[in-house]
Amino acid sequence: MVGAGVSGLTTAVCLAEAGLGVTILAAAPPAETTSSVAGAIWGPHLVEDSPRTAQWALVTLVRLREFAADPATGVRIATGVEADRGAPASSAPGAAGKPPDWLAELGAVPCPADGLPSGFASGWRYRAPLVRMPAYLGYLQARFEAAGGRTEAGLARSLTGAAAERGARAVVNCTGSGARDLAADQGVRVFRGQVVVAENPGVTEFFIGLPDATTELVYLFPHGDVLVLGGTEVADDWNAQPVPAVAERILRDCAAVDSRVAGARVVGHRVGLRPFRPRVRLEAEPPGAARAGHGAEPAVVHNYGHGGAGITLSWGCAAEAAALVTEAL
Repeated sequence: MVGAGVSGLTTAVCLAEAGLGVTILAAAPPAETTSSVAGAIWGPHLVEDSPRTAQWALVTLVRLREFAADPATGVRIATGVEADRGAPASSAPGAAGKPPDWLAELGAVPCPADGLPSGFASGWRYRAPLVRMPAYLGYLQARFEAAGGRTEAGLARSLTGAAAERGARAVVNCTGSGARDLAADQGVRVFRGQVVVAENPGVTEFFIGLPDATTELVYLFPHGDVLVLGGTEVADDWNAQPVPAVAERILRDCAAVDSRVAGARVVGHRVGLRPFRPRVRLEAEPPGAARAGHGAEPAVVHNYGHGGAGITLSWGCAAEAAALVTEAL
């Protein structure tokens, strides 16, 4: 398994708990991946809209709802609002009056405009799994290790080479944005995300304000004593360092949504690069495609390109990737 973000860890758990010997090779530990920066809430974001992603998301929704019964997982069911600054669209209140399918799964109901922060015209109120990613990644890693998995720090120069050096019969590519180089996939782009972590001044509900042509994405995700504030989604920006001016804008926008943010003490800044691809790559390479002239090289399975929906698709994609590995073996 190459990659230790939420996709890599979840796929590794599926394989290890099925009885396979699994090693994760990763340049960075889970706590330093893009996944650890995420807000994170269940729902499609910066990912292809298709029946297969909808199915992967539903599989994951079921699992996250189960995990919410155990506080140690970092998952809870939270209430909040997703709001739009513009006039209601066809899937928003005021048109057909019905939420999009994914929001319907969460029991979404329309928000009256006078109940929204200034500048927002329509929205949906719903309950969704909200995930404190550092805790959740720790839970997955512990579960992986309990199933006999091991983790190795290192940089893969090639997929088949990394597997062959370790005597593995298969390798799974869960490298996210790293697949642009490792898999020579120029279809992979990044959408930079920056967040501010502050002491929680008493916020209990999440808020997501969708961007438009003149405003940025804004969100508040409460996780107990801390509040994750965002955000940004800047295409093709590979800067992994926090930008002070962006942090100031995030704090200003979030304070406009909830005035309590203005007095909250900032405790951290984080940046992640969402690995977008027009179509999620979840497939096994054809037998022999990477092995011509080299004998029985390891089978290769790809699972990357989830954009801003890594947590949302994680268990659905992991189950399918694990099935592809099992079939290849």
